[in-house]
Amino acid sequence: MPIPDFLRALRTTAGHQLLWLPGVSAIVLDDDGRVLLGRRSDTGQWSIIGGIPDPGEQPAAAVVREVYEETAVHCVPERVLLVEALEPFTYPNGDVCQYMDTCFLARAVGGEARVNDDESLEVGWFELDALPPMQRFALTRIKQAAAGGPTWFDGITGER
Repeated sequence: MPIPDFLRALRTTAGHQLLWLPGVSAIVLDDDGRVLLGRRSDTGQWSIIGGIPDPGEQPAAAVVREVYEETAVHCVPERVLLVEALEPFTYPNGDVCQYMDTCFLARAVGGEARVNDDESLEVGWFELDALPPMQRFALTRIKQAAAGGPTWFDGITGER
């Protein structure tokens, strides 16, 4: 997985210690109600699309950029689905990060889904009732999108 330049520079002094970082993710739906997923090159697992905003980049702009960079799909964010602090994650190189994820519901408006960088092994559209195995992180966000309820905040609106 490519590491943003600002994070690479920070790691030269921070080492592998825990870094608290912003993250964005997207549930991108097409006109047929299918969800866009990518099979990650770092874990081999299917997941929703996401990444790290650049310094000063607005979260909605970051999610549009990440979706296009990874899948060649153009999207328009429609609303915030949820905001959640994730558990710390240790990368294979020993770097530890914990993300504050802002997940958007987005609508695909153009492009053809394909692998567009080295972060994904495959990308594709999936029916909501025919999803591949995924981690709770992704399934929770897809469930929130399908439910159509208000923005979900952990610890405020109750159990998932």
